Amino acid sequence: MISWRGAEGRWIRADLRARRGEALLTVLTVAGIVAALIIAATLLEERTNPWRGLFERSRGAHIWIHSKDVPDVQALARLHGVTDVAGPYRSAPATLIHRGRRVPISLQEAPATPPAVARPLVREGGWLDPRTPGGVVVERSFARSLGLRPGDPFTVTGLNGATHALVVAGLAESGDQGFYPEWAPGLAWALGETLTTVEPAPGRTETVTGLRLGDPELTDLVVQRAVFTLRGQVQRVTTWREVRASMELDNRLLGLLLGLFGGAGLVAAALALANASGGRVLTQRRDIATLKSLGFTRGQVVRMLVAEHGALGFAGIGLGVAAAWLITVYALEETVAAPLSAGALAAIVLGTALVVLVAVLIPAWRGGLTPPIPATPAAPPRGRLSRLARLALLVRLPPALVLGARDSFTRRTPALLTVCGVAIPMMMITIGLGVWATLDDFLRHPEKVGQAAALTARPGRLTAEEMRARVMADPDVVAAYPGAEVDALVPGQTRTVRTRALGTSRDPYPFPVAEGRMFRERGEAVAGQGLLDLLGVRIGDRVRVTIGGTPLIVRIVGRVIEPEQDGEVLSLGVDSLAAKDADPPQFYGLVLRPGADPAEVRSRLQAHGLEVDQAVNPAERLAVIRVIIVALVVVLALIGLVDLLTVSAIGLRDHLLDLAVLKAMGLTPRQVMATLVTATALPAVAGILIGSSAGALSAKALIDLEGHGSGVGAGIGRAPAPGMLAAEVVIAIAAVLLVALVPARRAARARIPSVR
Repeated sequence: MISWRGAEGRWIRADLRARRGEALLTVLTVAGIVAALIIAATLLEERTNPWRGLFERSRGAHIWIHSKDVPDVQALARLHGVTDVAGPYRSAPATLIHRGRRVPISLQEAPATPPAVARPLVREGGWLDPRTPGGVVVERSFARSLGLRPGDPFTVTGLNGATHALVVAGLAESGDQGFYPEWAPGLAWALGETLTTVEPAPGRTETVTGLRLGDPELTDLVVQRAVFTLRGQVQRVTTWREVRASMELDNRLLGLLLGLFGGAGLVAAALALANASGGRVLTQRRDIATLKSLGFTRGQVVRMLVAEHGALGFAGIGLGVAAAWLITVYALEETVAAPLSAGALAAIVLGTALVVLVAVLIPAWRGGLTPPIPATPAAPPRGRLSRLARLALLVRLPPALVLGARDSFTRRTPALLTVCGVAIPMMMITIGLGVWATLDDFLRHPEKVGQAAALTARPGRLTAEEMRARVMADPDVVAAYPGAEVDALVPGQTRTVRTRALGTSRDPYPFPVAEGRMFRERGEAVAGQGLLDLLGVRIGDRVRVTIGGTPLIVRIVGRVIEPEQDGEVLSLGVDSLAAKDADPPQFYGLVLRPGADPAEVRSRLQAHGLEVDQAVNPAERLAVIRVIIVALVVVLALIGLVDLLTVSAIGLRDHLLDLAVLKAMGLTPRQVMATLVTATALPAVAGILIGSSAGALSAKALIDLEGHGSGVGAGIGRAPAPGMLAAEVVIAIAAVLLVALVPARRAARARIPSVR
């Protein structure tokens, strides 16, 4: 019996040193897959959602009730499930003026001592000080968008037109409101006397009251009881779910993409490991037979092969965990709020380890069955001509290609593993190109995601008629649609959703209708997929909502592509709203002529004293997906490269003794090389064609499925462009030929001794 620590360890080390490149590729492949899976789980587990940490540290309120009058706080505190009450606080709308920009702002009353519930977390500067009544604390994301820092002065204009000078006392974050500009208007906390100075009229303010719950699952029930208790005083309600969703959407999309690539990549990596292990067993049969003739048992051989190939997989797992940790701690420092939970991390590590062991155990077991006859040459299997070889003969291909076609599928199991191992990465790469094409389509055609209006102009001190006249005087503005955004209580009174009134029923804003039709009459509306799912309604149904205490019944006539608010948006004409909500319009959506630069038009309009904002395309917020796609393509390419190296090794091993025969038959070194390249490349090319075709056919459907699940709605997916798809296939085939050409050329030019 040979010592395990002696001969077996030396044999493993010698074999790994002999194939360092292949071993390194295997480790990097497994590491890339594990890192992708861990980062995907981190994203999907909401560990990147900053709402979680902000809400807990600030002891945020699960429900915020906006009412016209001061509510009965004692009655709200007695509701079942309510543990604490924040407020009530007054809130007033105003317009902030800073460096020529005029943006809406909501001033919310706050005490001089930070409250115990819904306490903003001061990140820069300090909290409110009664000795500085003009000081306010600005929400951090809003301040960053305006370039405000602690100590910076700015002015605000109240609804009465009076201007007041304020100063930034500090910047704070809160888990009770989403980030600006996705969550608008901007928020600032001020002392009661400061708010009274800006808005002295009580009728122009509203009251906000926060409720913190012992069990967040009681949110809907508590909202219903609170609305019933206040009996018509409620203007709108926001809950923790809406804030959380506003902070997590983009990260969740990244997580789903990474999870899809990581899961498919794990399957492909398992096939690559199985193929590589099986290939090594085939190429080492003479060595294994020699070892068994020297006294190695079947168990020792199996254990030795599992240890060698399993060590590469475990090294990749360790490297992947370390890489994922570095990425989440440093590269995603601003995104990741908490590390992945121990249970999810253990599941990924153990699951990958199990896949690695299964992938290497089967070939190792077959290697243990090798008979101890070292003198027996390892010849390739024999059999009838394959259909592919017969077809090559029928079309009179050159002899070298016919011989290569004959040998390409001689070993059916390795050939099938090669086809599948290449097809899966190619399919995922093609789906990634489909995601890329979808983002490009969003950027080139923003009207398809509801952004036909590149600019939004607000009247400010101007009347609606003066505002419209000024914007239409610009030569690049072709249409100006009056609009208003209000919050509406949905049926059941459990929460509010955004209601966007834009255009009129006779002249509607060009919403991207995916199903049904555009509204044409008062009382008709279109909705995003998220709202349809939330209300459980379909196109053609009527919905009753409450806006500012006024009930509104609308008939949903179409579904639109809606990337905002998880698709929970109701869109209609301004003439469908009550006069108090629509007159005068809050803003105008400006549609520009094709080719106009929105930034230039905005600058011109601002020079005329107008308050103009530029729309942010959703594709710009998801630009990091392109980086993710490139990284995953590299990992998937490594998997394919491992498969190709395995196929090349098996091919050379099977035909090493045939090289002398081929040369004796009169084949030139170039023809011998063509035979070897054809035998190696055909299974891989088959995998490329199958994988790219499957990816092209499924990319649009998968993207639409994710669009439906995220609330944006189906109809956004795009398949890769024909040119992009053709380039992908050509590059992949060229890579296959290049990988197969180098060892084939070296083997064809080598001097092969004749076999006697």
